[in-house]
Amino acid sequence: RRHSYRDLPIRYAEFGHVHRHELSGVLHGLFRVRAFTQDDAHVFCRLDQVKDEVNAVLDLTDRFYAKFGFHEVSLKLSTRPEKATGTPEMWDAAEEALRDALGDREYGLKVGDGAFYGPKIDFQVTDVMGRSWQLGTCQLDFYMPEQFDLSYTAPGDVEQRPVILHRAISGSVERFLGILIE
Repeated sequence: RRHSYRDLPIRYAEFGHVHRHELSGVLHGLFRVRAFTQDDAHVFCRLDQVKDEVNAVLDLTDRFYAKFGFHEVSLKLSTRPEKATGTPEMWDAAEEALRDALGDREYGLKVGDGAFYGPKIDFQVTDVMGRSWQLGTCQLDFYMPEQFDLSYTAPGDVEQRPVILHRAISGSVERFLGILIE
């Protein structure tokens, strides 16, 4: 159905089952598996809502990890990979929006490590043995709304394109439990 700018953000979440064909020798207990469960969520929002929505994800992740004693968490901003979809202008706007949302938080850069459809903020957690693992992620997607021809009605009865935030807090539930067990 049609949506108004007043309807946004729209948030959907699920625990989805993901399958990956991992290369021989890379499977690693609960940390790297062929099938895993992910706390997947998608937030459909206006561009002017991105900063608040990303900050809500950052705050939720901070609170969630703290409950489990994960205090060594670092943020990594991953930028446009070589094989990226969408226009350079989309990527520039998306990367700038994530940088703006990160504000004065400390973060590192992973140049060229973004998803094929948009840049992302990854949450790296250090386990008891000093190894760093990616758990959560917050990805900003300008491309898929265009591919699915998504729109909402803005003031003045003008059709606008939303953006999508893909987010996972625990990431792989199996990896999360592996770190917690150790």
